[in-house]
Amino acid sequence: MKQTVVAIIYDFDKTLCTKDMQEYTFIPSLGMSSAEFWEWADHLASKDGMDRILASMYAMLKKSQELGHGIRRRELVEIGKDVEFFPGVEKWFERMDDFARNENIAIEHYVVSSGMKEIIEGTSIKKRFKRIFASEFYYGEDGCAVWPRMAVNYSAKTQFLFRINKGILNISDDDSLNELTPENERPVPFRNIIYIGDGMTDVPCMKVVKANGGISVAVYTQIERAQRLILDDRVNFIANADYSEGSRLDKIIKDSIRMIAAGDRLAQYSYSQKSEAERVYNAKKD
Repeated sequence: MKQTVVAIIYDFDKTLCTKDMQEYTFIPSLGMSSAEFWEWADHLASKDGMDRILASMYAMLKKSQELGHGIRRRELVEIGKDVEFFPGVEKWFERMDDFARNENIAIEHYVVSSGMKEIIEGTSIKKRFKRIFASEFYYGEDGCAVWPRMAVNYSAKTQFLFRINKGILNISDDDSLNELTPENERPVPFRNIIYIGDGMTDVPCMKVVKANGGISVAVYTQIERAQRLILDDRVNFIANADYSEGSRLDKIIKDSIRMIAAGDRLAQYSYSQKSEAERVYNAKKD
């Protein structure tokens, strides 16, 4: 029997870190408050009918160019070190990996975020993720950002669930992604996926994972929004954004991993028995 693989997929802003990642260093460097920047970006989106993520990336680029220095990739990566995490985050991944290993399970950690990939790559936890799917700039020969390379809005996030599910992690490979693959032949069946997000922007992913047999969890600092999500049946569980050992979130994820492992073993038993019965039946027909 093959080893069970569990994918834990995280949003980033307000899920792992305490606020939108641009707010720690980047926006202050523009001489703006966070409220001023997001109000301006939202105004651009509304006025010109832009996607909100593209509007925020345009706002980042335009304001930086107005200040005469543009955006360079290495500078965005560098400010990743200023990102602040919720309690327990930096030790979370190793602890979950150790727990799963004792259960004979392999865990793969992924980020699916509308935030900036460059900033995430500069954080202390970057090395913990098998893949980071996030918004990113394209850079010209002079090293300055010139265009969005990837813009991950709220509904577009769901494509990455299917990429992880099918093992198609090259974002340029759409043909393989759209080919029919039986669920039992996919590297990470949806029943083996745990999605952790913080709110309404994660709803499409939460609903897709939950509807397909996986586990969706909403983390919160203020409980009212999370309660709305569980009342609306969009998530399986809610928990305070505390990743420390023994926290509610810690217990929910560990119990979910145990449940997924048992379910995956039973699914494999069922699949193998069905295959054997089909082989015997076809042999008798011949």
